[in-house]
Amino acid sequence: MTGDIELDEPGQVLWTPSPERLESSKLTAFARRIEAAHGERFEDYESLWRWSVEHLEDFWAEVWDFFDVAPGTSYDAVLADRSMPGAVWFPGARLNYAEHVLRRGEGRGGETALVAVSEDGTVSEVTWDELIGQVGAVATALRRMGVQQGERVVGYLPNVPQAVVAFLATASIGAVWSACGPEIGLQSAIDRFAQLEPVLLIATDGYRFGGRTHDRRELVGDLAAALPTLRDVVSVPVLGTEPTGAVLPWSDLLAEPGEAAPVQLPFDHPLWVVYSSGTTGLPKGLVHGHGGILLVALAGSGLQNDPQPGDRGMSYTSTTWIMWNSMVSGLLTGSTAVLYDGNPMYPSVDRLWQLAEEHRLTSLGVSPGYLQACAKAGLHPARDHDLSALRSLGVTGSPLPASSFRWVYDELGPDFVLRVFSGGTDFAATLVGGSPWLPVYLGEMSGRSLGCHVESWDTDGKPLVDEVGELVILSPMPSMPLRIWGDEDGRRYHDAYFDTYPGVWRHGDWLTITSRGTALIHGRSDSTLNRHGVRMGSSDIYQAVEALPEVAEALVLGIEQPDGGYWLPLFVRLADGAVLDEELVDRIRSAVRTQASPRHVPDEVLEVPAVPHTTTGKKLEVPIKRIFQGVPVEKACNLGAVDDPAAVTWFADLAGRRQRAVG
Repeated sequence: MTGDIELDEPGQVLWTPSPERLESSKLTAFARRIEAAHGERFEDYESLWRWSVEHLEDFWAEVWDFFDVAPGTSYDAVLADRSMPGAVWFPGARLNYAEHVLRRGEGRGGETALVAVSEDGTVSEVTWDELIGQVGAVATALRRMGVQQGERVVGYLPNVPQAVVAFLATASIGAVWSACGPEIGLQSAIDRFAQLEPVLLIATDGYRFGGRTHDRRELVGDLAAALPTLRDVVSVPVLGTEPTGAVLPWSDLLAEPGEAAPVQLPFDHPLWVVYSSGTTGLPKGLVHGHGGILLVALAGSGLQNDPQPGDRGMSYTSTTWIMWNSMVSGLLTGSTAVLYDGNPMYPSVDRLWQLAEEHRLTSLGVSPGYLQACAKAGLHPARDHDLSALRSLGVTGSPLPASSFRWVYDELGPDFVLRVFSGGTDFAATLVGGSPWLPVYLGEMSGRSLGCHVESWDTDGKPLVDEVGELVILSPMPSMPLRIWGDEDGRRYHDAYFDTYPGVWRHGDWLTITSRGTALIHGRSDSTLNRHGVRMGSSDIYQAVEALPEVAEALVLGIEQPDGGYWLPLFVRLADGAVLDEELVDRIRSAVRTQASPRHVPDEVLEVPAVPHTTTGKKLEVPIKRIFQGVPVEKACNLGAVDDPAAVTWFADLAGRRQRAVG
């Protein structure tokens, strides 16, 4: 690094892998295997990535062989049909996702597979032998209960070991899993599960969050009553209460030992159904297959994340979010998964750093909002906690501002990997993120994932470099959804992803690919601020405004008006004790003008009591925008999938007053 680089100059290198780290990575072994087999020579990550997307079938065949997928079986072709949608991967193959997880525990005996931490401080561990035994017992119980291949088992469960066991047991017998956390309200749970016509519900008696205990037994009874296809309900005693009604205790499923005996399934046999955020209309039920999830998870966890023996990883997540599925897939590398069920900032903001110290985490996954809260609280994680085991920090969920990159390296030290990545529920995969071969750049994601042909396109379908465009995917990936549940003719799937660029996946994010090969996500393209033809992602505004100590959180909207005008309001939730006076408004506007864009200075700055989010933490930009455009709340937003319905009501009332004033 030269001495004349400015503090926040784009492209500044914050961390570079050492030669020893490069040499020992699985990615290096994988690349050398390809070089030997295909006569290639990879000078850098960009050349390896380019080969992986230009030789797509060879790449995924090498992943298959490198990780010994489905030993003893073969396939007819790697990619029999490249159509999007409709790609056909590995026809003739037979495998089972759960079998690959359980294989990692063979011979591991008493080594720890799962660590469960409750908000009240209770800690329990599940060894690999215990995990294999519990999955076998539950799989045997499911068969005894008559659950058949292809039938749906749904979980209304927090982030606890029973959720992992139930999922793996369901996958073992070829049934289809779907889950959401107990923080999800009754109607939202019904909206998800009723689509699937499940035969079995496995539900918690309650959960703990923010120092409070939430009994869910009555709600579970109402949920079961709304699912007429259920044959059985199983109660998991997270709170230790007695089951009520005609339900089976979880202990009944563990009572008789049995073998998981994972059934061998076609590559595209459904593994799980996961849901979009569900803020508009019914949630989209995205169906993923055993083979696609297995292969892409091995490529991500096993190559891009650089696993090491003895790894212990934790992501702060809920079973509602795709990050829970991703965390479970970390077991494919043999690492220990640490499950935390509770509030990440209770009883104090540094709770996750405490967990990192107590459980010797080697990797921790958090949201950008958590890092910003830590910075605003003046935390010093490495000073106040022993984080010597922690090698990497994963961050996803929304764009991470450059100031948070800086904070991480200031607080956690220079020999540390910050893995900022972006993917989504749609793929259950990382599209852009980190790699053991790549440096960490200030404010940027290090590169595109192997096998993922990502580009940034303009409205005419031309690729862009160093400019903002639509994130598109030009070639199929094994983990692309098989379909949307209930979308019999495929129209909803096509319209959601392939309507803009025929035959090319449009992801719905604004993306910049730099001339260095790095990537920046600027926010959702459907909530883009497009003023006077100049487009900007909302994250750029948040980065500027939320850096002010008086601003706890912000929400910006770009609203097209019926008369052709454009209203750009900025809503701010203030920090305790702050006052939205003219001086603060001026500083907010100045921050946007100087740090984001002079064309996107807000027309108004308005104080709000709260900013509403989805239950997975995303700001409700698009639904609130639609409400201001006159869409009724019930059509713009599913309140059961919102963390604070009263906040939505506040915006709806304001929108109503504005419309009456204009009228």
